[in-house]
Amino acid sequence: MNQLWDAIVDIWVNSGFAQLFDFQNGGWKNLIMLCIAGVLIYLAIAKQFEPLLLLPIAFGMLLVNLPLGAVMDPQQNSLVPFTADELQLLQEQGIYAQVYPVFEMNGQLYWQHFESGGLLWYLYQGVKFGIYPPLIFLGIGCMTDFGPLISNPKSFLLGAAAQLGIFFTFIGARLLGMFTQNEAASIAIIGGADGPTAIYTTSILAPDLLGPIAVAAYSYMALVPVIQPPIMRALTTKKERSVKMEQLRPVSRLEKLLFPIFVTLLCVLLLPSAAPLIGMLMLGNLFRESGVVERINKTAQNELMNIVTIFLGVTVGATANANTFLDIKTILIICLGLVAFAVGTAGGVLFGKLMYLFTGGKVNPLIGSAGVSAVPMAARVAQKVGQEENPSNFLLMHAMGPNVAGVIGSAVAAGVLITLFG
Repeated sequence: MNQLWDAIVDIWVNSGFAQLFDFQNGGWKNLIMLCIAGVLIYLAIAKQFEPLLLLPIAFGMLLVNLPLGAVMDPQQNSLVPFTADELQLLQEQGIYAQVYPVFEMNGQLYWQHFESGGLLWYLYQGVKFGIYPPLIFLGIGCMTDFGPLISNPKSFLLGAAAQLGIFFTFIGARLLGMFTQNEAASIAIIGGADGPTAIYTTSILAPDLLGPIAVAAYSYMALVPVIQPPIMRALTTKKERSVKMEQLRPVSRLEKLLFPIFVTLLCVLLLPSAAPLIGMLMLGNLFRESGVVERINKTAQNELMNIVTIFLGVTVGATANANTFLDIKTILIICLGLVAFAVGTAGGVLFGKLMYLFTGGKVNPLIGSAGVSAVPMAARVAQKVGQEENPSNFLLMHAMGPNVAGVIGSAVAAGVLITLFG
């Protein structure tokens, strides 16, 4: 009976439950993180807040905060000396250098021994080395129609104006004195409302903040219909919101084919650090518009993008362990991310008001709010707010111009920050 009891006690002591409820050694932190993961799972499923990425992010967060799961343990390498008998045998066979990674120190030969790391640690290397976000951009490019932007090039200005939140928040984060310039740049990119760009920039500049920044970025992308309308109404008049814009001109196939090539040349020559994001985005768009690689086009925007989205979401969530996430900096990141997003929206609307004045009332300022990179949700919000004032108003295609310009703008802004601080 005693042996059975001892076995039960031994199982309990070596289980994750014992670690989880060991409050003196920080188990309470893991419980809090599990609750946060549960809330995010609820929001993804019940409220459908960016479920394609928020759900895997939340589950990755849950996995990494289960004690002893070891899903993010790094691979361990060590050097093991050859014994005299092993060395003699291998030298006689003449193959030791081919079989083992051999190192010599102080006359002694060693072979390199590897201990496997956690599953998610291996998958995380795609984030660490900047592989997953550009592949996401490849899929986005395959799904994006740049026609509205080509038809109305002035939309580029609105997309650029909406990046104001990025640089405003960078300055604010630095003034707080709690963040390095690399951390401030990573937080600021939340203002672009582009999750893959935020992850790509943070993985290069401040990988320790990847978890909270990813959660903030995707949370605010999901809350576009909640955050943007009050800002749009506060900065515009009823008359401005009621403006009906002229129909966009048709765009030729040649224009659509040349656009991704020229954008790639211009952006990459100006900002080489933006090449992975801009290059993959425009390659995907060229797949779409060429009409000759339909099989590749469908694969990039469906199977490939879905697989990469799973890997990206789960591994980014797995960086949000209790020790790094439960920090005063995380609260500030959430707050600064909201500021970045709000200022970006305001910047686009205010520039839209300028265009309204300079064009004699032909531009509806609401489309400027779509200059953030939340495609196509931000454009739909502009359409919805515009129709509330004038039911016959159709702003969706006009708003898609600044919206897709915002995708390019956020990638360019990321290139600027990486060039300056990377």
